[in-house]
Amino acid sequence: MNQVEFSQGFLQAGPYRTRYLHAGDESKPVLLFLHGITGHGEAYVRNLAAHAEHFSVWAIDFIGHGYSTKPDHPLEIPHYVDQVTAVLDTLGAERAHFSGESLGGWVAARYAADHPDRVDRVVLNTMGGTMANPQVMERLYTLSMEAAKDPSWERVKARLAWLMADPTMVTDDLIRTRQAIFEQPDWLKACEMNMALQDPETRQRNMISDDDLRAIQAEALVVWTTKDPSGPVDEGRRIASLIPNGYLEVIEEAGHWPQYEKPEVFNRIHLDHLLGRVSAAGHPSNAPNAEGHEKAAS
Repeated sequence: MNQVEFSQGFLQAGPYRTRYLHAGDESKPVLLFLHGITGHGEAYVRNLAAHAEHFSVWAIDFIGHGYSTKPDHPLEIPHYVDQVTAVLDTLGAERAHFSGESLGGWVAARYAADHPDRVDRVVLNTMGGTMANPQVMERLYTLSMEAAKDPSWERVKARLAWLMADPTMVTDDLIRTRQAIFEQPDWLKACEMNMALQDPETRQRNMISDDDLRAIQAEALVVWTTKDPSGPVDEGRRIASLIPNGYLEVIEEAGHWPQYEKPEVFNRIHLDHLLGRVSAAGHPSNAPNAEGHEKAAS
């Protein structure tokens, strides 16, 4: 970030004090970056500069996460959707581009399905909300709660390592950034609240259905990776096939954070999509009988 002109601060977005990282001229179209569960805006530090050339980029901390408001009730998808609406209203943005990773992709998909009038293009990056794998949910819950109860270097490192295909990407700087968040006195309670979606019953009533995906009108890029711990590339392919204007890009040798592990590749395919240089209609994965033949980005 030392070569990036950016600001950080807080928006009072409705009832939600929302922490943000911002880069880019505010006269440009708004792009919202939405992070994953127990995450924070720094998930996108390797993407701000490239996108700030074209957009007014806001990487926000969800409620119950980072340094934003931490409600004392279990957090479900409608709560995050309400926050996003409040953020757009506070920014005076009628519409925006959305890019969400994991939980952020879950929220972005729900938002695109329910509020098509406020969504331009959308990116669903290793998105959650379409699967309910008990082993994945249990592992995520255990790693997160262990780090919340004991935000030691090793516990926080273990939580971050789950995100990466390459363990060397879990840098000291990233560990310390996350550790400072987990050391907040209200973090243990906040983590319990944002882990609500790992409860099977709660998750089930928040899931993104096939009909929800079919309802997304926006041009949608689905990003998946060959080493994503949450689910196989086939799930990304299935999601893209259900969205009328959706297509898939697969990033090789990356885990759950391709925007951080493979920023050059991610930024290229991401900007091609957001700037309309690539669309669903012209993408190889949307050609007849193209299933399994989409080009892997590398």
